Order: sequence, then structure tokens, then C-alpha cells
Amino acid sequence: MNSVSVLILTKNEEQDLPGCLASVAWCNDIVVYDSCSTDRTHDIAVSSGARIIERPFDNWASHQNWGLRNIVFRNAWVFYIDADERLTPEAATELVAIANSNNSSVAYRILRRDFFRGRHLRYVQTSSWYIRFFRPEFLRYERLVNPVTIVDGEIGNLHYHLDHFPFSKGLSHWIARHNSYSTFEAEQIIQNRSHREPFNLLASFFERDFNKRRYHQKELFYRLPARPLIKFFLLYFLKRGFLDRGPGFTYALLQSIYEFMIVLKVQELKQFKKSETSS
Repeated sequence: MNSVSVLILTKNEEQDLPGCLASVAWCNDIVVYDSCSTDRTHDIAVSSGARIIERPFDNWASHQNWGLRNIVFRNAWVFYIDADERLTPEAATELVAIANSNNSSVAYRILRRDFFRGRHLRYVQTSSWYIRFFRPEFLRYERLVNPVTIVDGEIGNLHYHLDHFPFSKGLSHWIARHNSYSTFEAEQIIQNRSHREPFNLLASFFERDFNKRRYHQKELFYRLPARPLIKFFLLYFLKRGFLDRGPGFTYALLQSIYEFMIVLKVQELKQFKKSETSS
């Protein structure tokens, strides 16, 4: 299949990378974009025939934007996948069909299915749709972590799924990763309030520009009291996470703990900034 390139972001992914590579083995241009791994990630990628591009990681938007602007892909269309994700055969066939057809869209969302303790988290997921298939020249990212995908053109939806196994390396790895994410999130919140336009409640509901509206919606959420409890309520009750049974409860609880970590780190950064100003 010579019409789609695959981009895999890695950092010490010797455990998950083989399965990811197997799910995209049909592709003639697999690029492993590695953040200077110290395990066998590099060797596994080379043995599979993938190309290796290395760059030290700084933050998510910067790292991803650098890849899109500096990696020369052999095909016009790129599918981006993480090492703990697996592309289904049906989705692979759909990608190739789109790449070989004339269409007005320059990017596509794919429905991602998260799995925990062998169960598909059908209801409790924080988000299900992700823009992963695109023409690189029409796309860029914003935010230090959990980046917002900005597309200069029409966006379509794929019919088939991408499977995600976020706990494949165990609970300790998930917690360590989200400890890092929460630091970036706290820094992003402080950065937004220092350098971007002031929060506007009406704009969070009525702003016509999607990206501006999303910015104000995030700011609204960040200003809510008892935000970790609200997140648990949203995921477990409003999104019916209880239908995912035990794994759904655990996942909703972990997400609320993650939110609490962000709250604490924002408070800590504010205190550091206040101390620096007064000294």
C-alpha cells in the first residue's frame, strides 16, 4: 500500500512498539519519530524496516509540529499513531481508499477505543474522536500537552476504529506519565493567563471561531471549584461510566486524581511566581 505514510511517536517503547508496527506492517513508509530512547526501541524499529528520526522531546505541540514540518514523508497522506495503539485492518483499508480517491477533506477523525483490564471503556472515555489522518501541510498543533489539532481545511470522519491500550505497561507507568502531563497542564494554564486573551464567559458558549471557543471553554472548566469531583461526576454519571463496571469506576477515579494533580501544581506555580516577585 503505497499511498499512506505512518508516523509513530516513541520514547522507550520496546514493549509496545512491536505490536504497533505489526498493525501497520502493510505500509511502505513507516517513520518512528523517537525522543532519544535508551531501551531497544531503536533496534526494534530498524529491524522492522522503519525509518528513524530522533529529536529530544521539549513539549507536545513543539515536538509534533517539528515532525510535520521537517520529516519528509514519501506519501501525501500521513496516519499518526502511538506505540500503545493498534490500527484495525478495516481502518487500514479505509485509509488507503481515501488516500487514493479525490476528496475535499484534508484531515480525518478516527474513533479510538480505550481498553482497561481487558474491557473496552465504551462510556467513560474523556474523548473518543481524534484527528490522526491528514495531509501534513494543512495541520498544526497548539498547547504544551494534550495538544489541540488545528486544521486549515475540511475535516471528515472515518468509519473504523483505532484501539488504545493506555495501561499496557501497568498502572505505575500510567501514573508516572500523567504526573508529567499534569506539570505541562499547570504550566499551560499559567501561560494562558499571562499571555493570551482574558477569559470571557460568553465566548465559551457563543464565539464563532471554534479554536477561540474551545480556549474559553477550557478556561471555564479550569476556573470551576471542586474540579476533580466535577470531572468524576461527568465521567462516571453523566457519561454513564458506571456501565463500564469496575474498570469504569477506576478509570473515572484516576482521571479525577489527575485533575487534582493539575489543581495542586497550578497553586504551586502561583506560589513560586509570587515568591519570585516579592524577592
